[in-house]
Amino acid sequence: MVGVDDPHWYELDDLKKSMEPVPPHALAILLVHSPEIIEEAAGYGIGYYLCGHSHGGQICLPGGIPILKNSRCARTFLGGPWQCKGMPGYTSRGTGCSLLPVRFNCRPEVVVHRLERK
Repeated sequence: MVGVDDPHWYELDDLKKSMEPVPPHALAILLVHSPEIIEEAAGYGIGYYLCGHSHGGQICLPGGIPILKNSRCARTFLGGPWQCKGMPGYTSRGTGCSLLPVRFNCRPEVVVHRLERK
């Protein structure tokens, strides 16, 4: 398990330093507050990227398309499962909200991930 601080608001993430103690070819599961560093993480061979932060956009068009994404990444990474350069990941929409106390066309979620050895 590897974790970094929030790359969106505080820009205190240091993925390179966080990955130093991880042995080569080890399975690394990365916990990040937001999806901003997906591209960088894919370059490190991360096995699974878990994040949240954007609350799925909170205010979405029908179909869950976020109006405001509050993240410096593509909208496809704002909620649910995704792949980036072969790296699987999941962005939780969470249960709360940020800045505005509202959610529209963006159902809250609690996610349980089950990891299995193959």
